Amino acid sequence: MKTYLARIQEGLASAFARDPRVHLIGEDILDPYGGAFKASKGLSTNFPDRVTTTPISEAGITALGTGMALRGLRPVIEIMFGDFLTLAADQIVNHATKFRGMYADRVRVPLVIRTPVGGGRGYGATHSQSLEKMFLGCPGLTIVAPSHLHDPGDLLEHAILRDDDPTLFLEHKLLYSLPLFDGGEGIEVSMIEEVPGYPSALASNFSSGQPDVVVLSYGGMSREMIPLARKMRDEEINVLALFPATLQPVPLRTIVDVARRSGRVLIVEEGTAGFNWGSELAALVHQHCAPSLARPVMRIASDPGVIPTASHLESRVLPSQAKIEQSILELIS
Repeated sequence: MKTYLARIQEGLASAFARDPRVHLIGEDILDPYGGAFKASKGLSTNFPDRVTTTPISEAGITALGTGMALRGLRPVIEIMFGDFLTLAADQIVNHATKFRGMYADRVRVPLVIRTPVGGGRGYGATHSQSLEKMFLGCPGLTIVAPSHLHDPGDLLEHAILRDDDPTLFLEHKLLYSLPLFDGGEGIEVSMIEEVPGYPSALASNFSSGQPDVVVLSYGGMSREMIPLARKMRDEEINVLALFPATLQPVPLRTIVDVARRSGRVLIVEEGTAGFNWGSELAALVHQHCAPSLARPVMRIASDPGVIPTASHLESRVLPSQAKIEQSILELIS
């Protein structure tokens, strides 16, 4: 089974091969370096005229990509760390996502913004964050965060070649080295495609009966949930976990259908607690599923504040398998 990173690399290469309008822009992306996490390795060798390395200016990179998209190209920009999206926020929020509406639907901006997110590698306060909640609710922006149950290469290729509006594509650092997971060892995986091109992955640790708890999560949290689901299978606790590929748009019909299968719902994300994806989902689940809820919706997120560099301190701040397990046991007690 190929790794998450290998499929990102292959998705990029396939998009380049299929459409000459695809370009890549970013810092340190030329061979032999191939980007901080090697996602662009080989591209500048095979497509030298379509890979552009830039100075350190996330605002400039995003502005260049936006302009190229307006002129009919299909640019992909790489922001080296997701923390640096703050430097590109003006170009994303006030420009790339606004032009289609400002010009009465006569222009489109097929821009893909790729960036690695998340902690767990001891990179410290400004290289470990999951800042996606800052962009949730921004009109016109698709936000994709594949788990390792998805094929991130397919999702990335779809975003590059098929989406005609700006897409923020989030890749969790700790997923890069993991092999993709499509089931096995007591875990069944299926896909539900409500948002075209971006299916939600559904994982269950039981083959009959009803779930004791439903977990809603995304992206890098899949690395914690799959081992936990295996463990809870041995303990005869039925867990059903849903990982939408898109944070925005929300696959509402899918989420509501899955949440209704149990009266106990847990929402898990790595972004900081408060005013986040989990808050919105909790409100939606309550709105649509209240009669079927046996317990209030429970949420897990990172502690607010600085993410430490020391691993023993970092692990206390971020969501973990142990924290998820404890919350599930509280829900079903």
